[in-house]
Amino acid sequence: MFDLVIFDCDGVLIDSEVISARMLIAALAGHGVEIDTEYVARNFLGRSYPVVFSQIREEFGVTLPERFEEEYRQRLIAAFRAELVPIPGVRDVILRLAVPYALATSSSPPRLAESLAITGLDDLFAGRTTTASEVTRGKPAPDLFLHVAEKFQAVPARCLVIEDSLAGVQAGLAAGMTVWRFTGGSHLAGLDLASSDAPAPQRQFASYSDFFHSDAQLMKKEPRHGKG
Repeated sequence: MFDLVIFDCDGVLIDSEVISARMLIAALAGHGVEIDTEYVARNFLGRSYPVVFSQIREEFGVTLPERFEEEYRQRLIAAFRAELVPIPGVRDVILRLAVPYALATSSSPPRLAESLAITGLDDLFAGRTTTASEVTRGKPAPDLFLHVAEKFQAVPARCLVIEDSLAGVQAGLAAGMTVWRFTGGSHLAGLDLASSDAPAPQRQFASYSDFFHSDAQLMKKEPRHGKG
């Protein structure tokens, strides 16, 4: 039995990564950086903006202007307001959890708040969120997940992490936690990111209808009260 379930946000709770990838690819193309969706999935999923910008600088020799991040965020939020939806079935799973849960993300606090409000998940995560801004090292370092465990007074070995990105899987495993990788986000459709040196989660699942199949103890008999 787990004492705490820790959800990543983008690509796990909300179907945002496909939008973010499309917008980032377009924005970088304007500065002479040509990448595709698979490149974004392999290198940027689960990572913070400073890490992304550092890799662009090192690999492509391009230093992005100071206003790039702010302008990209503004365009991204506009796209979120028009297109962003929650991952199917995730709300019902959360309402049926028999153990405490939390959210850990590399997104900034303003982007996280906007994303949860747009998708109608904000009521479920009030007081339960932690962002990479609260730790020194982001994913794939274990710091973010360890910080969440400390905040909720949970033993890392009794925490379950739900992640989609390779960096997130690596971070959860490095924290000594059990990791289930969710592969049902639109951004992973048709992509095979497996490699011999990729971190291996304890389980993979592509639909939240299968969430409780591996551990029925995670599910309470009656749903939590909440809008649905």
